[in-house]
Amino acid sequence: MNISSRTAALMRKELFSWIHSPVLYGVTVFFLLFVSIWFYYLQRFFAMNTATLGPFFSAFPFAFILVIPVLTMKAWAEERKMGSDEILLTMPFTEWELVGGKFLSCLILLAAMLLLTLPIPLSLLPLGNFDPGVICTEYTGVLLLGACAIAIGLFLSSVSKAQGAAFVGTIVVLLLFTSILGILANRIALPPFVMELINYLSLSFHFESFSRGLLDSRDISFFLLAGGLFLFLNTQVLIYRKWN
Repeated sequence: MNISSRTAALMRKELFSWIHSPVLYGVTVFFLLFVSIWFYYLQRFFAMNTATLGPFFSAFPFAFILVIPVLTMKAWAEERKMGSDEILLTMPFTEWELVGGKFLSCLILLAAMLLLTLPIPLSLLPLGNFDPGVICTEYTGVLLLGACAIAIGLFLSSVSKAQGAAFVGTIVVLLLFTSILGILANRIALPPFVMELINYLSLSFHFESFSRGLLDSRDISFFLLAGGLFLFLNTQVLIYRKWN
């Protein structure tokens, strides 16, 4: 993947802004505490008496419901509130370069947070016969899920006038596609084609194969296509604003 110099410049600008923001450190601490408490206390790993990190990785989709909106809410909503989006749109950037810079900065921040969780599985390796390949697959699924969620959050930020609206809207959408759709599919008797549609739209459903250590091309394609769709919609919002 080639990254243009202008995309890289915008990405560095966004990262520099985040590094000097206490919000980043607050959400990072929250993320690490959430997955740790989920794994050790709610899932009671040491009482399971089995060498699996499935319960650990099951925490990530739910943590992302709160973490991703924080990372994406100000991407475009704050620019719009401050009026700086008009400056960006008049600069020699294409819409894809603008969206790409925002997206990559958020993805790098999320990847850094995921790296900080590595001590948990690494510290447990001596306690059982864990499969490193399965762990790598699970982290791959987490990163793909996070990238897709970031694309959704950026799109919602682009159509919001305030950070608060972008934050709440992203939480609602991620909650719907991560949890609520799965609950509906499991608890309500629905026609088979409706069940298939719900499962196809559910982010958690496509994450399940990764949590079992399977690299399914269908699930990889879903995350890539869904993320690409929302990034495309983001560019269309910028084009609309540029000419209206």
